[in-house]
Amino acid sequence: MSDFVVGLTGGIGSGKSAAADAFAAQGANVVDTDAIAHELTAAGGAAMPALVAAFGAEVAAADGALDRGRMRRLVFADPAARGRLEAILHPLIRALSAERCRLAGSPYVILAVPLLVESGTYRERCSRIVAVDCPESLQISRVMARNGLGEAEVRAIMATQASRAERLSVADDVIANDGDLANLEKQVGELHRKYLRLSSQIPKANC
Repeated sequence: MSDFVVGLTGGIGSGKSAAADAFAAQGANVVDTDAIAHELTAAGGAAMPALVAAFGAEVAAADGALDRGRMRRLVFADPAARGRLEAILHPLIRALSAERCRLAGSPYVILAVPLLVESGTYRERCSRIVAVDCPESLQISRVMARNGLGEAEVRAIMATQASRAERLSVADDVIANDGDLANLEKQVGELHRKYLRLSSQIPKANC
C-alpha cells in the first residue's frame, strides 16, 4: 500500500504520457485516469449502459464501445451534454483511481489526471503536484499530428482546460518538455529520487 501520491498533470499534448511512462520505468506505480476512462467506455465497459441510456444508442460504435469522436462533437456543441457525461463518468473514475492508489505497492504512486487543476477532489488526494509544461504552440502541433485534428479543434479542447499559468501556479514541481525525451527522462529521474525521499518522511492524504 503506497503512502504518498503525486498528482501528474498537463494540458493536452504536453507529454503527460511520456512522463508517466518514465516514472513507471523508475518503478513507480502509475494510476492513469484517462486509461480508466477508456476501460469504462470500452465494449462491455461499466459506463456504457448508462451512457447509452443518457445519450442514445448512436453514441456506441458497432463494437459496443463509446464512439469517442461522436461524443466529443456532442459535448463541445452542448454544455449540458458535457455535464451529463461527467456525472456518469467522473464518480466511476474517482472510485477506481482511489482503489488503485490504495493497492499500489511502490513507495509513491503517480496519479495521472489531465484535469487535476480543475478538480479540487483530485488535488485533495495528492501530497504533491507535478505539471508537465511546454509552449502552447508545441501542444497544438503535437495534437494536430497525433490526432489528425485541425488547429481550431485543438484550441477548442485547450479552452476547456486550465491555462498553462494556472497549472504552473499550483504545481509543486515542473517537468519542462521541449520534445527531448532524454531530457524529460533525466528530470523524471531527479524527481523520482526526490519522491522516494519525501515518501519516507511525509504521510500523504488518503487517496
